[in-house]
Amino acid sequence: MRFSWGYPIAVAAAFVACKGGGEKPGGPTPGPAETTSAAAPSAAAAAAPKEKPKAVAPEGSTIARSPSEDALYVADEDRGVVHVITMPVDVEKPARTVKVPGQPAQVLALADRVLVTIRSEGAIAPGTDRKPEEREASAAPAPTASASAAPAVTKAKGPEKYEKPKTVPSATGPGLLLVMRPDAEKGLVVESRVELPEDAWGVAVTPDESTALVTSAWTHKVSGVEIATGKVRFSVDVGREPRAVVVHPSGKAAYVTHLVGTDLTRIDGIDGEAASARRIKLPASPLRTEVGAKSNASLAYSAVLSPEGKKLYVPRHALGGLGPQVWMGVSAVDVLLTKDDTPLAPTRLAGPKMTTPQATGLATDPETGGAGPRSTPNPFVQPRAVVYRKSTDTLLVASEGTDDLLEFYAGPIDPALFVAARHELRKDPDPKYKVATGCGAPSGIALAANERSAYVFCRATHSMEVVFFDARRNQLMRLGEEPLPAEAALGRQLYYNGSDEVMSGGMGCAGCHPEGRDDGHVWHEAAAVGQHPNFFAGAANIPGWGAEKGTNGGFARQTPMLAGRVVYEGPYGWHAESPHLTHRLTNGFLLHRWGDLPYGHDRKELTERAMALRAFLRLGLVPPPRKARELSEEEKKGQEVFLRVETKCAGCHVPEMDYSDRAPYPIYSMLPPPVGFDPDTELGFKTPSLRFVGGTAPYAHDGRFSTLEELIEQNDDRMGNTNQLTKPERASLVAFLRTL
Repeated sequence: MRFSWGYPIAVAAAFVACKGGGEKPGGPTPGPAETTSAAAPSAAAAAAPKEKPKAVAPEGSTIARSPSEDALYVADEDRGVVHVITMPVDVEKPARTVKVPGQPAQVLALADRVLVTIRSEGAIAPGTDRKPEEREASAAPAPTASASAAPAVTKAKGPEKYEKPKTVPSATGPGLLLVMRPDAEKGLVVESRVELPEDAWGVAVTPDESTALVTSAWTHKVSGVEIATGKVRFSVDVGREPRAVVVHPSGKAAYVTHLVGTDLTRIDGIDGEAASARRIKLPASPLRTEVGAKSNASLAYSAVLSPEGKKLYVPRHALGGLGPQVWMGVSAVDVLLTKDDTPLAPTRLAGPKMTTPQATGLATDPETGGAGPRSTPNPFVQPRAVVYRKSTDTLLVASEGTDDLLEFYAGPIDPALFVAARHELRKDPDPKYKVATGCGAPSGIALAANERSAYVFCRATHSMEVVFFDARRNQLMRLGEEPLPAEAALGRQLYYNGSDEVMSGGMGCAGCHPEGRDDGHVWHEAAAVGQHPNFFAGAANIPGWGAEKGTNGGFARQTPMLAGRVVYEGPYGWHAESPHLTHRLTNGFLLHRWGDLPYGHDRKELTERAMALRAFLRLGLVPPPRKARELSEEEKKGQEVFLRVETKCAGCHVPEMDYSDRAPYPIYSMLPPPVGFDPDTELGFKTPSLRFVGGTAPYAHDGRFSTLEELIEQNDDRMGNTNQLTKPERASLVAFLRTL
């Protein structure tokens, strides 16, 4: 049988022609001044003051090259410092380390200033406050588990020995934008600091470099700061988890990506005092989504404009995209046309064609769960950074989950389908766990001036790699010691890694739980491939689902938040089926894959990894910030409503136990499941913690409530007694819940 999977590629070629396409190969066409021979400078030109060089990239990243090519700057969030690396780079020469007042998220280098975003003032990077003797004691290899200690797949026998562990506290300070000045002796010194909404993360500058745009992730704000004076000219509210910010070529608007969902946000009026925000639709990989359906999206940490500013490229995961054995969806680079803010990719109207000697029709592959293109579905996993390489009209994407640097052609409708090159990073895999010890979890890219090499920051291994595109002679530079104890340090490497076949089938923990938070997605749990259930991003990813539409869609499982919520012994799981955290993690290894655990692995391997992950979840993940302040009058009223005996909120959401009694209740037994899911055979659902509940929409195990207001309004006395509450009391209750 002969299959032809050319439909998406043919459509891509056609739409490149009719919707603008990419820039001309080899970079933009030179202007007149570049094509004529050099003439002697005029007297006026000689007398003119020398202009400051512009920023190499107007968007921030974890690594930035100075316009004068004399330094690299690295925002090392996990050590609470900014590294200053002298150029040309000598990997044997230590970088200068500059302590900053919190955990830095991004850095952006201007001609004579360096902008640094600080997530929350006063936050201490986990492990950096340990005493020297504690570091020495933890330098021994992580303990291993005996085979008998490995919990079973379903029910474990008895709880593990438990002592309440030390955990990372929430930061209480504001977000910051630091304006720093290069200093020959100290590396960098703070020139000014601007207080911003908590969890300041992404940064970009306007074309004239007078205004900085800063996203605040947890508090879902975007602020405009006048760099010269430090004045905050505006701060607007946007959707969940805003991350990258890219300024429109006009300098009057900006685009913002989000860690959850498919939409972007456009901020207009950034050149004035009163900016406004509106949503922009950008479907996730529509050419690889089932006809008539929509994929969800996650992990849009970064974005970049084409050189002429006509296209905005957004690497992310399309949760529900089709391909061979893609339980987690597909890698996508979605493209927005900035002329009218419309997506480049059209809506898919038909499946790919199949040609056989007998018939012609839609091609259906039993391994995909539906009709989809025969291409490499996931060239990258967990994209963390993207840059545009002008000399080749290609995109470079840092793949956190596979420890790779991928290069894609920028012209096609979905560049993720067209891999130009895979640039090997120096992994130096651990002989036992296979995680990278060289460059692990790449999270930032800075191109060299000649674009023949790049500098990549590797978060999990605290290193920087110089990548030479035309020669295999990469150089690795260590930036500092691991601050966490040995077991938690291994857990950090495992958390980001998506290539260990023991832990998952191609995606790391950070793929669903970015930074310990959640992807805002409701997964499908179904036993459709092997002996045990698996998670699938969409119903169409499940083999056999297409045979009977609306059936065999699996059980609804919304991604829970982890950071700050895993301190207690147990139980864990939506049905409280795991008596302790180690058991839940090992069960999770079997869920997050296509089919069963590959042959040749035993439960001891699962348990060893789970123990390391458990240590990192508790000692390394930083909970969202919680601003220290008094409750407002409305919030106090909501607290009083919450604690009323007759309301019964605190009966299950016990304040002294992180707002959860951890017991299951059949609260949704009389309600049908959402469309596309099957009724759950287990009726009891564990009381979820309410810590940080204001930032974890949607709500319930199946995501049926999109907001807290909707949850309270439609509760109908299933969770506590809320029907008798007045409208003002319900509003006050919601206000209080947002403070937890």
